[in-house]
Amino acid sequence: MTSTLWAHRKQQGLSLTGLILALVLIGGVAVLAMKVVPTVTEYLSAKKAIASVKAAGGSPAEMRAAFNRQAEVGYITSLKGSDLDIVRNGDNVQIGFSYQKQIPLVGPVSLLIDYEASTDR
Repeated sequence: MTSTLWAHRKQQGLSLTGLILALVLIGGVAVLAMKVVPTVTEYLSAKKAIASVKAAGGSPAEMRAAFNRQAEVGYITSLKGSDLDIVRNGDNVQIGFSYQKQIPLVGPVSLLIDYEASTDR
């Protein structure tokens, strides 16, 4: 009786082809994440740096120099103090930046990410 139950029951599980496809997909997502996460971390560090520079205040030249010091410590390589947009409206100062990061993936294929931040957002 038990042999009859086993004969009619469908097998469940993952085929070898399905396993290979799943591993390729997981590997591709992991490689993409390993390439994108450092750029996002750099962007978040730059956002924190401009907020800190705004809080410290000073002239635009002092703010740019302060950003350059924080960029050295925070491993921010895509921006320099000269890339910052500093707008003063009376006592209110807005600091912003925007840049593009190109991440090579495979051969001629790359990923282009536009980063933009400002202290007014």
